[in-house]
Amino acid sequence: MKIAGILIIAFGLVDLIGSFVGFDLWGGFLGIDLPELVWKFSSYAELTIGYLLFKFGSAEPEESEE
Repeated sequence: MKIAGILIIAFGLVDLIGSFVGFDLWGGFLGIDLPELVWKFSSYAELTIGYLLFKFGSAEPEESEE
């Protein structure tokens, strides 16, 4: 879960930074045209989901070998 969270956070950061520099990750790179309202908040949703997955993965108890 931690690794998936980190990957989604990285994807969200690329999406967020790309939005400010004129790079459209969803439309230009992936070929998916998002509605304007969804496009504005997609990076924040990705960062939030990635953070939650990372925190959920951190909360899992470690299995010990006995």
